[in-house]
Amino acid sequence: MPFAVVGVSHRTAPIEVRERFAFAANEMPEALAHVLESKGVAEAALISTCNRTEFYLHLSDAETAIPSVIQTLADQADGLPKPVDRYVYVKRGQDAVEHLYRVVSGLDSMVLGEVQIQGQVREAYETARSLTGQRQAVRAVFNRLFQSALSVGGRVRNETRLSEGAASIPSAAVELARKIFGSLRGRRGMVLGAGDMGELTLQCLVDEGVTSVMVTSRSMARAQKVAERFGGTSVAFADFWEYLPQMDIVVTSTAAPHAMITLEEFHKRMPKKVKSPLFFIDIAIPRDVEPEIGELPNVFLYSIDDLQQIVSTNVERRNAELPKAEKIIGDEVDNFWRWYSGLRAVPFIKRLRERAEGMRQIELERALSQLDHLEDSDRQRVERLTRDLMQKMLHQPTARMRAAAEDGREHDILEAAQYLFGMEEDKEGEGEED
Repeated sequence: MPFAVVGVSHRTAPIEVRERFAFAANEMPEALAHVLESKGVAEAALISTCNRTEFYLHLSDAETAIPSVIQTLADQADGLPKPVDRYVYVKRGQDAVEHLYRVVSGLDSMVLGEVQIQGQVREAYETARSLTGQRQAVRAVFNRLFQSALSVGGRVRNETRLSEGAASIPSAAVELARKIFGSLRGRRGMVLGAGDMGELTLQCLVDEGVTSVMVTSRSMARAQKVAERFGGTSVAFADFWEYLPQMDIVVTSTAAPHAMITLEEFHKRMPKKVKSPLFFIDIAIPRDVEPEIGELPNVFLYSIDDLQQIVSTNVERRNAELPKAEKIIGDEVDNFWRWYSGLRAVPFIKRLRERAEGMRQIELERALSQLDHLEDSDRQRVERLTRDLMQKMLHQPTARMRAAAEDGREHDILEAAQYLFGMEEDKEGEGEED
């Protein structure tokens, strides 16, 4: 099979394993160059995100190339207990093409329909395209493949509702925040308890424009680490009430066995009347914020159950859109495969036209040598006539050869064409045009 994808993803490995396989942006060109040195690799691209590391390959010798690429992944994950290939999957042929289309459309994402992957695939394609010369990673076939894949991703998002609505707790929190504040640009946020879910929610808020970030945790070291990541500040856990009145959005995710923000303490610490909207995202279990606080004017309180209900509704809607997305992908895989199969006829068609052109030139020169009385303009007319006749004679046969190749009948048709045109000696070396 001429195509393959070799990779590791959230479906085969946990995050602590996936991060060992990941390539930093500045490592990707060298990794691609190394893979291109493998025997049998004609083109290559590398996608490396928090959820997947995948090499996409256009191959002339799959049996040699694929083990070499698996070894490249193993070398990147040096230090993992052997064998590391238990985390690695290989998809070949049309399955590899379909996998790329599913990835770029968000169907293979941890969160169904997520949109960031389209940009990540585009960046991977541009990185591969940036390699030139002997290290050229993208040629005609991969140009077509990745451009069609990005087009498929766009179609799925434009023609279905697969990406509508939040499909994770953090994104649901951001969706609600936008309904309350409109734009989040310039808003101030605090995370109370810097656990994984709190950090993910903060990441989503920062991505949407929250610029002033404060982090507090019972572990000051943890608070400092998270704050540094987002360009924010860390404060002692005991001091969070001092800064709470300055906040627009507060994410609570402590592991405390009781509420950290009680109605009684809220009345003591906060202004008598909250003038600006204050949004609490309580994703702790048990809850960090007493529910009565959410009944106060200008205070908005959502618990993890509220967010999960939003997510569940949106996920059901996204799942209902899957058949539409699957049909778009299936149709476009077929279209790409027909185009690729048609390339198999190109070398023969090229040689056929070259042979016909050579014969035309010989016969034209022979005829013109006996027609010395013709003016230059008449000679040009004769030359044009022979060229037009040749092109018209070859047009239908070559078009049908391409069509036969697209339908998978190229072997029989090309065998017949080689016999009819006396080109059996050219049979050896048939292959794809670069």
